[in-house]
Amino acid sequence: MTQAGKDDAALLDLKLLRLLDLLYDTRSVTRAAEQLGQSQPTVSIWLARLRQQLGDPLFVRTPGGMLPTPRADALIGTVREVLEGLRSLSESASRFDPATARRRFRIFMTDASHITLLPRLFAHVRALAPQVRLEAATIGPQMAAALQSGDGDLALGMVPGLDAGFYQQALFAQDWVCLCSARHPHIGDAFTVEDYLAEAHIGIVSGTGHQLLDGTLKSQGLARRVLLELPGFLGLSAILSTSDLVATLPRHIGETLARAAGLRVLPCPFEIPGFTVKQYWHARYHHDAGNRWLRGLCAELFMKSGSSA
Repeated sequence: MTQAGKDDAALLDLKLLRLLDLLYDTRSVTRAAEQLGQSQPTVSIWLARLRQQLGDPLFVRTPGGMLPTPRADALIGTVREVLEGLRSLSESASRFDPATARRRFRIFMTDASHITLLPRLFAHVRALAPQVRLEAATIGPQMAAALQSGDGDLALGMVPGLDAGFYQQALFAQDWVCLCSARHPHIGDAFTVEDYLAEAHIGIVSGTGHQLLDGTLKSQGLARRVLLELPGFLGLSAILSTSDLVATLPRHIGETLARAAGLRVLPCPFEIPGFTVKQYWHARYHHDAGNRWLRGLCAELFMKSGSSA
């Protein structure tokens, strides 16, 4: 074969490989054309091109049908390996079967989401995809790079300032409540700004919600008396249950903790800007079937009704 012929052979397209495979099986141009959904003249043109590119007749017409030449016999194994490889590649790129999948999903979330979102998400994942593993990771400076590289799959929460290249989907809105012990000695049916400022408080000193709260207090000239600061929500319920302290926090985590620990939920006596909990993912994995499945499950579980879950 000339160099030009070798170069042409390197450019064989998928339809010609499928034609060679079908002709080898059917020994018939007519039946191969039917399976390819093409007319017989079109398939004859393809066969002529295949013969020219490979420099061999490949199939010879006989009373018993189109019989392969030794060259076709030698090629068929490689051709079928290539076609199977392409089929596997296509299936892995476009399909995700949760019932049989063995995959780890790494989800960035706040510790509040560990309490409010993760139990429900994990229960559904385990029911639908029993061999899938979830890993909860902390939202931080390395999160964006991890989502871009594939070391992380999804982020849940309020994450302002992500660069271009990320998708986001709103799940549910959050406003603010106050929590205290059900046996708080000073708080009656009404809870005014004066009552709020008179009480001692627990401050949660992490996350963008903390920044919203502190910014609002400062802008309104309000100064609360914080006696205890916590880095997150671990231990908050136990401390509120056994003290006369008050905590100000987003409604979803507040109502979840109140249900679990028998705490009292109070309306916040001044307005704090609300925010929206979203899910975020990188554009590189927008079409990844597994990522799409996980995002769809989060949307199904938390969108709109998430604050009451």
